[in-house]
Amino acid sequence: MPKQSTASRLFAYALVYKFRIIGALLILCCAVGAELCGPFITKTIIDKYLSTGGGDLSSVLWLIALYIGLIFIASVCNFTQSYILQSTALRIIKNMRMDLMKHIQRIPLKYFDNTPIGQVVSRIANDTEAVRDLFMSFMATFVVSLVQLTGIYIALFILDVRLALFCLPLPLIFIVIMKIHLKYSKRFITIMRARLSDMNATINESIAVMPIIQAYRREKVTLEEFEVLNEDRYVNQVKQFRVFSLSSRNIVGVIGSLVTALVVWYFGRESLQTVISFGVFYAFIDYLSRIFVPIIGIFDQLTNAQRAFVSSEKVFAVMDLEGMEVEKSHEVSRPEGIVKFDNVTFAYKSGENVLKHISFEARKGETIALVGHTGSGKSSIMNLLLGFYEPDQGTISIDGTDITTHSKQALRKHMGIVLQDPYLFAGDIKFNVSLYNQDISLERVQAALKDVGAASFVEQLPNGYDEQVVERGSTLSSGQRQLISFARALAFDPSILILDEATASIDSETEGLIQQALKVVSEGRTTLVIAHRLSTIREANQILVLHRGEIVERGNHDQLMAIEGRYYKMYQLQRGEKAS
Repeated sequence: MPKQSTASRLFAYALVYKFRIIGALLILCCAVGAELCGPFITKTIIDKYLSTGGGDLSSVLWLIALYIGLIFIASVCNFTQSYILQSTALRIIKNMRMDLMKHIQRIPLKYFDNTPIGQVVSRIANDTEAVRDLFMSFMATFVVSLVQLTGIYIALFILDVRLALFCLPLPLIFIVIMKIHLKYSKRFITIMRARLSDMNATINESIAVMPIIQAYRREKVTLEEFEVLNEDRYVNQVKQFRVFSLSSRNIVGVIGSLVTALVVWYFGRESLQTVISFGVFYAFIDYLSRIFVPIIGIFDQLTNAQRAFVSSEKVFAVMDLEGMEVEKSHEVSRPEGIVKFDNVTFAYKSGENVLKHISFEARKGETIALVGHTGSGKSSIMNLLLGFYEPDQGTISIDGTDITTHSKQALRKHMGIVLQDPYLFAGDIKFNVSLYNQDISLERVQAALKDVGAASFVEQLPNGYDEQVVERGSTLSSGQRQLISFARALAFDPSILILDEATASIDSETEGLIQQALKVVSEGRTTLVIAHRLSTIREANQILVLHRGEIVERGNHDQLMAIEGRYYKMYQLQRGEKAS
């Protein structure tokens, strides 16, 4: 199925509120019509006043009252259409932003591995906001200008056919100028939007790693990198403004002055041969000057329209990425937790396998530990089990069922995960444990925190379980954050528990608390542990030693120590003993 054009997709969003938009534009037409009647009424007032010598004031006053009434009607209509159109534009952008956010939840994790976070944020925040101007400003301006030009030319033909025909080519001339403007302007606007995304990505990265930047004295280099992007955006913005200045008010003003001068000369010449009423002369000049107002209005909004189209192309490019539907998982039964990898091979990049023919089985209630040097493939095994990536070869099953037959939500419903770098959300302590899951009560939250040994320090906080977490939990120690992350996993009562180097960043005392808790919570659960501290996995039922994506040793602690292989050497090194 061919992809829809950007214009058609924007139109589809507007179509949802077609009656509101049509109503607003009809009201807008009424306002424009009321305003266009002004010169005709003024012409009639002048003609009546001059023809009666100022004697018939009653009819003149009625015309003045009608003029004032039309001004009032135009004012009310302008307010009404502006409110309806702007509120509708905000609704359209709200829907677009939500659609984009929903789709981001469906995009595979691989996309986020290769895309800076700042660029994704820019799509949701900046680009959708730029699209708003298309519906809020350009649409109203375009319709107003079209109605105004139509009404003005009708009035000009009524007043003088020859002069109206003389002015008829003006819109065609400006259309050619606008096409030239759009051709050169789009190039600069595209670069400007791209640099804005790059700048957002740089800012996001700089703030996230500010301690590293300051520790390694990289402030100057970071500023220089940002300055390159900022300068490039500035240069292209100046070029775009140069195109705008040359092709908008400047050229419209020049052409408008020349045409007005020609019309005045024409009327002056005609006045020597025939009698032309002063009212007709005033009305024609008034309408002629009004021709250039809508043209200038369209030129002023062309930049916003182009920015909106460039931004919408970037938004729709994200929406076009293949994603998986977020399915409901309420009816998913709890698995026993039998995990099996059967001859699994996987590569992040084609031809560069990070896992090669991985096979193992974890029975219900067993603890399987994965050890190995950095890059050996430990985390990749967990990523495959969680469904973040799909294996290139082989199968992964839970309770004998291939996980590819499950929806991602069903697959992860009964899994708990604790990462090496625990992430705490903005909110209070109890929220960070329950994540607003209605099935998890406060009592269950408190029990989970107690099981991992976190209740003691949480209850000592000023607000206890209601204590607010700020800046990813920066007010808490790394060990405290990790304990809360453990409590989160336990509160969800998973049948499969995944610990990704979860004890690597905590002190010995906290590690003791966690080890004590794990003995309780691992009962009846399948636990997979990635560990650098080999002392924490001595009780594991099976230890898998990985090297360059392959399992080179397997067995429990005593068995692996007995063969004095790779695991034995790693263990001895960590104990500070010389490996034999």
